[in-house]
Amino acid sequence: MNRRHFLGFATGGMVAATAGTPSISQANSKAGDQSMSETSYALTRPAYIDQSHLVVTDLGLVSGFYQSMLGLKVIEKTASGEVLGVDALPLVTLTTAKNAAIAPRNAAGLFHTAFLMPDRIELARWLRHAAHNNVVLDGASDHLVSEAIYLSDPEGNGIEIYADRPHEQWKFHQDGMVEMATQRLDLQALYDSAPADRWDGMAAGTAIGHLHLQVGDIPQADAFYRDVLGLKLMARYPGASFFATGGYHHHLAANIWNSRGATARADNMTGLSDYKIRFNDKATLDTVVSKLDTLEINSEKRDGGVFLRDPWGIGLTLSA
Repeated sequence: MNRRHFLGFATGGMVAATAGTPSISQANSKAGDQSMSETSYALTRPAYIDQSHLVVTDLGLVSGFYQSMLGLKVIEKTASGEVLGVDALPLVTLTTAKNAAIAPRNAAGLFHTAFLMPDRIELARWLRHAAHNNVVLDGASDHLVSEAIYLSDPEGNGIEIYADRPHEQWKFHQDGMVEMATQRLDLQALYDSAPADRWDGMAAGTAIGHLHLQVGDIPQADAFYRDVLGLKLMARYPGASFFATGGYHHHLAANIWNSRGATARADNMTGLSDYKIRFNDKATLDTVVSKLDTLEINSEKRDGGVFLRDPWGIGLTLSA
C-alpha cells in the first residue's frame, strides 16, 4: 500500500471522523505552530501530567514500538523495566513481572496516553514517519482546540499524538468550559505539510499533554478529580468528563465507554499502573494534600511526592 493510499485508508476508516467537516488547509497550518523554544501551554498551568507507568507482558516488544514508531529514547534501564522519554526527560516507564495478568478491555485503567507535540509541524513530521513505516492508525480528529491522531501499542494501550492550537484561538463558554468537538481531520493535508527531512524521533519539548482514563462511574470520577484533587471540569461528552488546571482543555479525562461499572484494578494488571501530576505551585499542592488529610483519604510519601490511588486503584503521585 503506497503512502497516499495508506493515508486515504486511515482517513476513511477513522473511528472518530465526522463526514462533511471542512479540513484544515496548509495555509492555516502556520498559524497553529508554536515556537520550538516555548514551553507548551499545558505544562505552564498550576499542575500538569508529568509521567506515566505501564505494566506490560512483553517489555522488548512494547519498548521497541515506543522507540521505533513513537521516537522515544531509553533513558534508564531498571531490573524490571525501562524509562523512556525525550531529550533526557522521562515520560513513560515500562515494567513487567512474571505474574502480570492481561487487563480485560472493560477494566478501569488507560484509555490513552496523549503525547503533545511542540507544534503542528512536529505532528505532521510524525505522521509522515508513521506513513513511511506502515503504522496502523485507529483514528484521527480535529477537536477544535487540537488536532489528534490515535493508535495503539502492541499490547493495546491507547496512544494519542496531538498538537494544540494556540490557546488564544480556543472558545470558552460563560461557565468556563471550553468548546471541543470531534470532527474529521484531513490526514492527507497534514501529511503534505510535513518537511521532507530526516525524522530522528520525538522533538525536544514533547510531553504528555494529558491522560485519558477508563473508569467505572462518571459522578464518582467528578467527585474525586474535581472535588478532591481540585481540577476544574472543562468539558463533558456523553459518558465522559474532562478536567484541567489553569484553563487548559484537559490534563485528565475519564470515560465509561468501555468500562461502565468497573471496580478497582488488580495490582498485577497490565496497562496503566500509575502516573504523576506535577504542581508548578507548591502552595496548590499543599492545599490538595491538606484536603486528602481532612477527608481521611489514604496517602503516603513516595518518590519525592504524595502517593494515593483513585477509586479504581490507579495510582498517582502528586509532587512539586
